[in-house]
Amino acid sequence: MKNQEGIKNPFNIVVIVAALGYFVDIYDLILFGIVRVPSLKGIGISDDMLLSQGIYLLNMQMIGMLIGGIIWGIMGDKKGRLPVLFFTISLYSLANILNGFVQNIDQYAFLRFFAGLGLAGELGIGITLVSEVMSTEKRGYGTALVSGIGIFGAVLGFIVADVFDWRVAYWLGGALGILLLFLRATVLESGMFEKTKAKYSNIKRGNFISLFTNRDRFLKYLYSIIIGIPIWFIVSILVIQSPELGKLLNVQGVVNGGAAVSYHYIGIATGSLLIGFFSEWIKSRRKVVYFSLFFLIIIISILLFSNGLSLGIFYAIMGILGLGAGYWAVFITMASEQFGTNIRATVTTTVPNFVRGATVPITSSVLFLSHKYGLVNAGIIVGTVCFILAIIALSLIKETYNKDLDYVE
Repeated sequence: MKNQEGIKNPFNIVVIVAALGYFVDIYDLILFGIVRVPSLKGIGISDDMLLSQGIYLLNMQMIGMLIGGIIWGIMGDKKGRLPVLFFTISLYSLANILNGFVQNIDQYAFLRFFAGLGLAGELGIGITLVSEVMSTEKRGYGTALVSGIGIFGAVLGFIVADVFDWRVAYWLGGALGILLLFLRATVLESGMFEKTKAKYSNIKRGNFISLFTNRDRFLKYLYSIIIGIPIWFIVSILVIQSPELGKLLNVQGVVNGGAAVSYHYIGIATGSLLIGFFSEWIKSRRKVVYFSLFFLIIIISILLFSNGLSLGIFYAIMGILGLGAGYWAVFITMASEQFGTNIRATVTTTVPNFVRGATVPITSSVLFLSHKYGLVNAGIIVGTVCFILAIIALSLIKETYNKDLDYVE
């Protein structure tokens, strides 16, 4: 079968469908951030409650994603990659369509939880499937395309939110998910998964607890998570908080948070492709991640130690930070390649969701330290810790380029 031999062309239906799944994922995450205020006002939330209720909704979505990351990863290893992809996008689509009809905060929170639950499986399961069906020497191109194309969902989110009412924007997101279901009907299950299921019937699949019962396996899992944390430090502190940061750095002009996020995500989409392809060219995952981390350290230092930047240069730096943070695709590919077929979907789905979940301790630490040292210095302290830990973790994890993935733990 073709999927067992390994697809060599990166522009294949599996990659396209996985990329579109991630596209929908990012579309929704960005859309919620943009329509949060108008949607809350639309259901009668007063101005003095917008912040607290917005955080409540975001937390409900994040809880859904963290729980979903574990559930769908386990199910992906037990039942197969495709059934999970079908179910998660169906759940997301239904939740988003209903999101457009909410009338109160409890309904909104309930549906954000289930939207997060559904979205949690998109990236990890998609990357797992692409890694397993593509040939060993070409899979890096496939996973780079998944991330690069998918992140452009952020751009569509900005356009839709700017043109349409928030309810219509949610309905459109649900409709995109339903269209994706039809495309997924053309995709075959991973031959590697089917082979493992038949050959190793006595091996437990999707055993999440096994990641914590073996020291070497646990450390490998922990390192995989830590390597991605700097990306979400950048997003949660430097990009999301860019209006406040711009004032403290005396940027010449008023920083628009939406514009900063837009430039940053365009940078990440471009960087995912460039860094992913560069990884294949130099035949190494670790080297390009090292390069990205040190590149980001330089750019962040330029930003945080600057004063009086023009608005254009500030936005340009947001985009350049996105280019460096484009190692997101390689980092997830590395996590996927570190583990056997019987636990691969569990790892690849939980790792990016735990990295996203690191937003909570990162923002809490910066907020705590900012009372004593100020936002900029607090960001420098927390950012330094994030990058040092990532560099140490990267030095301790094994290179996975060209690794044969047809094995079990």
